[in-house]
Amino acid sequence: MQNVYIQTLNGQGVTIAAVIYQPAGFDAGKQYPAIVIAHPGGGVKEQASGLYAQKLAEQGFLAIAFDASFQGESTGLPRQLENPYIRTEDISAVVDYLTTLPYVDNNRVGAMGICAGGGYTANAAINDRRIKAIGTVSAVNIGQMFRNGWENIVKDADALPYIEHGSQARTSDANSTELATLPLAPMREEDAPNEELREAWEYYHTKRCQHPNAPGFMTARSLPQIITYDAYHKAEAFLTQPIQIVVGSQAGSKWMSDDLLARAASGDKQRHVIEGANHMSLYDQQPYVSEAVAVLAKFFQSRL
Repeated sequence: MQNVYIQTLNGQGVTIAAVIYQPAGFDAGKQYPAIVIAHPGGGVKEQASGLYAQKLAEQGFLAIAFDASFQGESTGLPRQLENPYIRTEDISAVVDYLTTLPYVDNNRVGAMGICAGGGYTANAAINDRRIKAIGTVSAVNIGQMFRNGWENIVKDADALPYIEHGSQARTSDANSTELATLPLAPMREEDAPNEELREAWEYYHTKRCQHPNAPGFMTARSLPQIITYDAYHKAEAFLTQPIQIVVGSQAGSKWMSDDLLARAASGDKQRHVIEGANHMSLYDQQPYVSEAVAVLAKFFQSRL
């Protein structure tokens, strides 16, 4: 493992904190395929993305997990901003950094993400042709999730009050020293509407995987950008890279993985369904993580 700090050129003046996981027998005189790994909304690199980076490094890849701008150890104000356009740009900023490393083969750079990180990864690949292949685990198109609900049962127009709330939060922020916030996952067990999201509370707020840099909320001012964002925008035209989708058979969010599969222009796209797993299972639970890593490793080994 190597801790690195990446000065981005995205106009925000942010330095991204990241960890590079090197394969066994790493030799800086050689070149390696590299994979950028994006964390879930509300997560940090010490959680699911770091776990997948470690596991993929064990399969021979150089893997890099990073904290999103304004989150974790990365810099930027306001803290806990979840601007999806910047989150997408973060992935390309990490690719920028990889191109400066002599031991990275620039023609073999891939990306993957978990939950919202999966959606952001798809969007980054639409915009950035340096990303040669992508993988997603429990993919969430964060715009769809906030517009249409966890299980796709809410109409777009019904999300308008949330845009109003986010708009008013900006006014509140401008007139206060404290920023308005709202949860990205249930902050209390009793707030969870179902067992799957109760497990999200457990992941982020108990010893299962809580981390001091992952408070579990975002700025309310993020809502208007999120609700009007489509991580798969123009995927039918420009998402032509090979894609490996991994999703649990019991995931309420599965429809967003299915939508990515349907919309991507790629002629090399596949979905692997892990039986018995829900959305959160694929963050850290065995044997589900091992199955996901095996599928992703085989995919990246053949495409990078």
